[in-house]
Amino acid sequence: MSTLVAPTSLPPGLPGRPSWRVLAGLTLAVALVHVLVLGLAPTTAMGPEPSPLANKFITRTIVIAPPASDKPAAPAATAPVEAKPPAAVKPRRPRAPSVPRPKPVPPPEATTSEPDIPTTPPPETPDLTAQAATDSGAKPPEAAASAPAGAAAAAAGGTGDSPPGATAGAANPASGNIVGTQSLRIPGSVTLDFTATGQDGASPMQGVFGELVWLQDGSRYDARLTLKLLFSTIRSQHSTGRIGPSGIEPERYSESRKAEVASHFVRDQGQVIFSNNAPPVPLLAGAQDRLSVMMQLGGLLAGDPGRYPAGSKISVQTVGPRDAGVWVFVVGEEEKLSLPAGEYTARKLTRSPRQEFDSKLELWLAPGYGYLPVRIKQTEPNGNFADAQLRKSLPEGLAN
Repeated sequence: MSTLVAPTSLPPGLPGRPSWRVLAGLTLAVALVHVLVLGLAPTTAMGPEPSPLANKFITRTIVIAPPASDKPAAPAATAPVEAKPPAAVKPRRPRAPSVPRPKPVPPPEATTSEPDIPTTPPPETPDLTAQAATDSGAKPPEAAASAPAGAAAAAAGGTGDSPPGATAGAANPASGNIVGTQSLRIPGSVTLDFTATGQDGASPMQGVFGELVWLQDGSRYDARLTLKLLFSTIRSQHSTGRIGPSGIEPERYSESRKAEVASHFVRDQGQVIFSNNAPPVPLLAGAQDRLSVMMQLGGLLAGDPGRYPAGSKISVQTVGPRDAGVWVFVVGEEEKLSLPAGEYTARKLTRSPRQEFDSKLELWLAPGYGYLPVRIKQTEPNGNFADAQLRKSLPEGLAN
């Protein structure tokens, strides 16, 4: 059997153990105090009131600007300007071609005080049938008066006062040239035999014979003049070409002594080209070479003898093997010649030197034989000359 022990009494002065009710009340009170303290802490904390944006999350983009230019920046616009639509572009009307204003006509007093300046007319196409012009002073026929002034000068290769190589059509208004189409009568095929005398340096020319062979079929021709001493040829001239509206139209000319030198008439280019590489020269209308010019002159006189009285001039561009120039022939009176072939009447044509190294050429053309050359004399600047005279009679069939 258990024995009940009485609780021991506490010593005096010490408190007794609290009851559970007291402990529960204290615990509840402590909890209430903690709740009150935690709830009032934000409002009773010391310091400034936090900003309302402190708890917001903001994203920011930073753009690195390019380096500033040297030019000052344009001021910012104070107010946005509303963009206006571009105005419609009106189509431009094409400008009418400007008409030059007519020059004021000077009063009659002004025109008499100053001489009129002649204007150069536009170039005209030369007439292919026009031939060499003459300085005769005779009145031209109606056809000649109506022909263009530049045609005859172009066909003649210039006027008598024109320098070598002058442009065709540069006629001298004071020369009295007869202008217009001239008829020709080209001689038929023939062979002319000559005997030549003269001077070559310190030695006289003796025992030299010449032969001029002229062949033509109405469309083409071939001419050759040779000088021979015994059985050797000392000089030869050769010309070939065609016969056209302007008469004899050479295509190639050559001279042979120790070697051959030639010139070519390149008509499609309007030039004369030389085989010795000399600069080409312009080819004028009616141009001849040094051999064909004799036959062309005879054809002109045979076609219309009355057009060439004594003192008239015929100008022809004449081409040599190395150069070309305008040769001016002066028509003389008829002369009576006593030649090895007999007595002949001939018209003399003379080409006088115009420059220091020009040669003199004298031709005697027989009217009774189609104006064929019956005597040819050429004199050089140094005094040398050759005089070829007809030594065989011409065929009777050539007489007019």
